Amino acid sequence: MKLTSSAFFNEMCIPAIYTCDGQDISPPLTISDVPSEAKSLALIMDDPDAMKPTGNVWNHWLVWNIDPTTVHISEGEEPVGTHGTGTGGETIYHGPCPPDAEHRYSFRLYALDTMLDLQEGSTKGELEQAMDGHILAQVELAGTYNRKIK
Repeated sequence: MKLTSSAFFNEMCIPAIYTCDGQDISPPLTISDVPSEAKSLALIMDDPDAMKPTGNVWNHWLVWNIDPTTVHISEGEEPVGTHGTGTGGETIYHGPCPPDAEHRYSFRLYALDTMLDLQEGSTKGELEQAMDGHILAQVELAGTYNRKIK
């Protein structure tokens, strides 16, 4: 399975338009090679570098029960699916906004063998628990952002 973006390459800088310093819209994403037996997709975007000062990962975007035939999520688009609640209380995309230095942001896509029976607004912990034992494949696209180096 593959997850790419036309806005940035893996492990490269996320353009400011997709951050709190820009329009805070989601970057375009392209999905390919999803296992044919997948019944749904789940997308998690988080900031593991936020752990350093607080001990917690900052969750930016949680969406599950995405149609597994989805091949493109357009710039600024919320994929059709069930949306969870991020760390800041949002149920939609909330872009990078590191408070201190360069942070690494992870977009992880999961192919699941089921539709998840999980209500709108659930947390990442609840999502991960619901996905346990149902992951057929997963892929990561990572980018960095530093508010001081736009």
